[in-house]
Amino acid sequence: MEDLIKKLNKIKKEKKAVILAHIYQLPEIQEVADFIGDSLDLSKKAQKIGNSRNIIVFCGVRFMAETAAILNPNKKIIIPDINAKCPMADMIDLNKLKNIKSKYNNPIIISYINTPAIVKAESTICCTSSNAINVVKSVSHNKDIVFLPDRNLGLYVKKQSGINMDIFDGFCPTHNNFILPQHVLILKKKYPTAEILVHPECRIEVSNLADHVMSTSQICKYVKQSTKRKFIIGTEVGIIYKLKRDNPKKSFFPISSLAICPNMKKITLEKLVDALEKEENIISLSETILERAYYPLKKMLDIPTF
Repeated sequence: MEDLIKKLNKIKKEKKAVILAHIYQLPEIQEVADFIGDSLDLSKKAQKIGNSRNIIVFCGVRFMAETAAILNPNKKIIIPDINAKCPMADMIDLNKLKNIKSKYNNPIIISYINTPAIVKAESTICCTSSNAINVVKSVSHNKDIVFLPDRNLGLYVKKQSGINMDIFDGFCPTHNNFILPQHVLILKKKYPTAEILVHPECRIEVSNLADHVMSTSQICKYVKQSTKRKFIIGTEVGIIYKLKRDNPKKSFFPISSLAICPNMKKITLEKLVDALEKEENIISLSETILERAYYPLKKMLDIPTF
């Protein structure tokens, strides 16, 4: 491991590369990353990387690396494992989106960042779990609004904003299938003083039991500032490593130890070093997609978080 890290640092310096890693990544990936964050954090970081860095290595799933490519069309964007995909993002494609649009008269399409680049290119505006409520509030409410692809995030946003939307029936298998209300109730009884923090990709029944519904980055920030000592966490378990590292005197209880994203865990240190050394698995998008997908993302980035 130590030799691999030394090799990585040497190659990274030679190639003027920067490593971005999602909070759900393996601990060893988080340790070598230049920046760790959620989708919104990483999107903003990617946008601000200057000319001193030629290569962005994105340790996450494919839609995240595509987002970095859209925001940085003149840089090489590498993903260590090209097969690290998001099942939720793959639930919506161009044909499905065109079919949805045909049912409305010029609808507003709000696409969660967990979508393929080609879907972003056909959208009105994008959002993340951090700013979805404010994004929905920012658009015209005189038109039909379609939110995709995550039904759980969509239902939560609809409830919090009071704005009517049609919601696509997609979901994150990790959050939807493994983080369940009965698990929350068991932990709540076991740790009655613990605060319950969950991600809005969880089922709405889980969100309803939480003290706070937050993005991964918001969870990390909240825990750091809180005077509480115990937290029940409802999201992919990769976040626990960062929470413990940043808050060694606090205790964290995942709602489900089975809430593991297998695609996030495909990125290993060996694959990271190999991909950067060989400059393999470069994200390649057409000029048309790069141009058209940029505007919905730019609109999103101009919206403040809540």
